[in-house]
Amino acid sequence: MRFLVTGSNGLVGSRICALLEERGHEVVGLGRGGRRTAGSYLYLPVELTLEADVLTAIESSSPEVIIHPASMTEVDACEKNPEQAYAANVTATAAVAKGARRVGAHLVHVSTDYVFDGDHGPYDEEALPNPRGVYAITKHMGEQAARVLAPGCAIARTAVVYGWPPAGRLNFGAWLVSALEKKQPLKLFEDQFVSPTFADSVAAMLVELGERKLGGTWNTCGGEVVNRVTFGRALCEVFGFDSSVITPSKLADLKLPSPRPLHSGLKVDKARSQLSAQPLSLSESLTRFHAAWKSAPTPSRGG
Repeated sequence: MRFLVTGSNGLVGSRICALLEERGHEVVGLGRGGRRTAGSYLYLPVELTLEADVLTAIESSSPEVIIHPASMTEVDACEKNPEQAYAANVTATAAVAKGARRVGAHLVHVSTDYVFDGDHGPYDEEALPNPRGVYAITKHMGEQAARVLAPGCAIARTAVVYGWPPAGRLNFGAWLVSALEKKQPLKLFEDQFVSPTFADSVAAMLVELGERKLGGTWNTCGGEVVNRVTFGRALCEVFGFDSSVITPSKLADLKLPSPRPLHSGLKVDKARSQLSAQPLSLSESLTRFHAAWKSAPTPSRGG
C-alpha cells in the first residue's frame, strides 16, 4: 500500500515511516524543513498550514492511506501563541483531511487525551470531550475537522508519548532519563494521572489502523494509567537510576500558563479486543524504552 505520513521528522512520524517500510509499504513522508530521519522513503518538505502546498503534495503522491501525527504539542506554547496553535492543529488538519477526501485516501488523525477536562478519567472512546486551554481546544477542533472533511476517518487519541532517540525537544521520558543520568533533583506531579505511551507502540497501532482502514475513535496509548511520580519511579527501577531524587509535587504549585487535566488517561479495552498491535503494560514499555536507550549510546555513558 502507498502511505503518506505527516510529521515524518517527529517522534511518532519517524517510527511510523520506519515500520511501514519494514512492512513493505511505499511511503511518502512530509515534514517541515530538511529531512532529519533515516530511511529510503520519499521525503517532501511541506508547511502543513499552507493548504495549497498540502493539497499539491497529497495529489502528487496519491496515497491510499494518510497518517497525520503532526501537530503543535507544547501545551504552554499553544496557550501563549493561539494563532500558531490554531494553524498547526486545526488549519493543517483541515488541509490534510481535504487532501485525503480529494484522492480517496483513508485518514488516520492523531489526537490526544487532553480533549477531556480530566475531572472523570480515565476515558473510553464514547466519553464526551470537554477541552480546556488552547492546546486542548485546537486538538478537539482538529478532530472535528477530520470527521467533517474526511468521513470514515480514524481518530486515534494518545497520551504522553515518549521514546529514544528523542526528536526535536525532549519528550517526557527522554527528559527524565537525561535529568536522572545527571542525578538532578526532579519534581514530578503526584496528582496528574496519565497513560504514558511508548512511541514505537503507538506507531504500530496507527499503522494497523491505516492498513485495515479502520474508522471511528480509538484510544491508542499505553495500557496503564499512572501518575507521573509512579512513572518516574518505575523508570528508575528499570534503568537503574536513584529514585530518591524524585520529589512529589502538585500541578497547581507550578502555576503553568495552560490548564492540564488531572484525572485523565484513556481506557484501552477497544484496542485490546480489536487490534493485533496491543497496548503495552508500563513495565514492558519501559523495558523497550531502556533497550532503545542502551542501543544508542551517548557521551555521558561512554559511547
